Amino acid sequence: MTGAYVLINCSAGKTAEVVRALRRQGLREVRAVAGIYDIVAYVEARTPSQIGDLVVRKIQSLDGIERTMTMVSVRL
Repeated sequence: MTGAYVLINCSAGKTAEVVRALRRQGLREVRAVAGIYDIVAYVEARTPSQIGDLVVRKIQSLDGIERTMTMVSVRL
């Protein structure tokens, strides 16, 4: 299983709405955060390619999302 953290910037005033929408999409973990990003989500899929598909289909397609940055986690 491949995991990734997705850092999300939202349109002004949309963070709470986007958090609820992401949770309805079934994402494993979704947190609103303070700082340069508005939300941090953790997602899992079988392959890095599937992570990319998940980010495009379930995250970037939502209204209120301005930008995302995906960081695939690795085991050391």
